[in-house]
Amino acid sequence: MIFVLTKLNKITRVYLLLIFLLIGCSEQQTSAHYPFLYSSGIMGTSFTIKVTHLPKTIKVKLLKVKIKQLLDNINAQLSTYEPKSALSLFNQNQSSDWQTVPDSLLTVLTETQRISKLTNGAFDITVGKIVNLWGFGVDPMSFTIPKTSNLEKALTTTGYQHLLIDNLSFKIKKQLPELYLDLSAIAKGYAVDQVALLLEADGINNYMVEIGGEIRLKGQNNLGKAWKIAIEKPTPKKRAIQKVIPISNIAIATSGNYRNFFELKGIRYSHTIDPRTGQPITHQLASVTILNASAMTADALATAMMVLGEDKGYQLAQQHNIAALFIIKTADGFIEKSTSAFIEFFKEKS
Repeated sequence: MIFVLTKLNKITRVYLLLIFLLIGCSEQQTSAHYPFLYSSGIMGTSFTIKVTHLPKTIKVKLLKVKIKQLLDNINAQLSTYEPKSALSLFNQNQSSDWQTVPDSLLTVLTETQRISKLTNGAFDITVGKIVNLWGFGVDPMSFTIPKTSNLEKALTTTGYQHLLIDNLSFKIKKQLPELYLDLSAIAKGYAVDQVALLLEADGINNYMVEIGGEIRLKGQNNLGKAWKIAIEKPTPKKRAIQKVIPISNIAIATSGNYRNFFELKGIRYSHTIDPRTGQPITHQLASVTILNASAMTADALATAMMVLGEDKGYQLAQQHNIAALFIIKTADGFIEKSTSAFIEFFKEKS
């Protein structure tokens, strides 16, 4: 989880603002400082958009309408909660025929397949049925351990390699009739990118777009400086800041393993499921933050690194020049481990 901070001149102000962000009162605190601030709900979560400088030709009400229409359209194509969305219709169709899909869905699916191959299946959008079995999906939480037989059966109906994409004809097909796609680990990032592109098309070059914790930033904040982003300390019982980073002209996404879980007989079961085994992860990686030009890519990579863990995830990120910050739980607290690309990003900005 990541939070947006606008002023850092007093430590008490930091924590007060953090509290306001957590309880959804940031608009009252910051609306006077931004010519455009828009907060509402979409995709089962909330969003906040801040613009530092608004061109004179842009009307606030019209811009809000354009953003809401864009987000509603994305939700109508990518949501598993909407029974008539393009994604839901594909999931419901159990044929193995090629099916034409909207450009947005094709774009997101193409990126999911790339990340799946890059991470050897640590990222896999077909894992939804297994997540549901553990009680962490769209179905109500069961807080029970699935039967081995049920998990084994579900594993036979998953696998990103069973989804085929034809980018030239805008068509996709499933090799398994039961294949079920869930874009919850990438759709919000895609939506962030699309809103950012909409703003830039209107000549807006100083903005912050946040949807469900996925963020894309450009230009400067209302103080004329880089945007201040606070990365949450990965503790389950209270919310606090791990560190604050000044960034701009980049997207940022964080995946954590410290909020959504259940315990039975002294064993903790994480909501992060390894698609390759169908089991919750058990390593000591508490959270990972990714910087990337695309919020969609950062969103997916954060989930993938969370599955891979502090060792394999770090090695892969280093190998592919991915800017990543790993926060690892130890007996003495938390330690941070940054990739070379993450460190270099801040050297370039200094």
